[in-house]
Amino acid sequence: MTNHPPPFRIDVFTLFPRMFDGPFNESILQRAKDRNLIDIHIHDLRDWSTDRHRTADDTPYGGGAGMVMSAPLIVTAVESILGDALSTTPVVILSASGRRFHQDVAHHFAQGQGMVLICGHYEGIDERAAETLNAVQYTVGDYVLTGGELPAMVIVDAVSRLRSGVIDASSIVEESHTSGMLEYPHYTRPDEYRDQRVPVVLRSGHHHRIASWRRQRSLERTARQRPDLLTRSQFKSMSTDD
Repeated sequence: MTNHPPPFRIDVFTLFPRMFDGPFNESILQRAKDRNLIDIHIHDLRDWSTDRHRTADDTPYGGGAGMVMSAPLIVTAVESILGDALSTTPVVILSASGRRFHQDVAHHFAQGQGMVLICGHYEGIDERAAETLNAVQYTVGDYVLTGGELPAMVIVDAVSRLRSGVIDASSIVEESHTSGMLEYPHYTRPDEYRDQRVPVVLRSGHHHRIASWRRQRSLERTARQRPDLLTRSQFKSMSTDD
């Protein structure tokens, strides 16, 4: 009898659990859940509130606009769900002031057995929650959203698809950011569309020439759209490749 590894467990703590109803119940993520490859749990932080109004925030010390989410509420919620597993499970707080989330980070998390995502809201989360839970704060871009729910969805998707069996492993090898560059352009039938033809090399069947063409187009696209990703040697190779 084959022993299958346990599913990759993801616990999301949020003030707005219904926001996750659609994205996690469609397409690849739903199939991964059906196959017991990932296990997603959405927790309403207000369930750990101690007053009849289900309060989750308070005014900030030092003054200022907005409200701040409570550290005791968040810590109690995470500790009660994770228990002893908290010591070996990475905790992520979604915050506009966090580190930039990128593909290497997704690969790092995908190597583990699970993760915790805490969705910030309002002016943010009491800093003591991050310190107590040994959490790392991440942002998905240099902009501000109304809350951490959408970034949490992005991270769940980015990490889950890297887990073994979730998608065809060959699909990951050459995609954007895996090699440090953007992926080359893709084409399919028809051969001609509105006076635009599929590049001849892609219809040649010559695998070496196709590979060379794809690398060159990848370099050119990265240089045009994300030059910050390229090294000096990669820029130089653009003028020497076939």
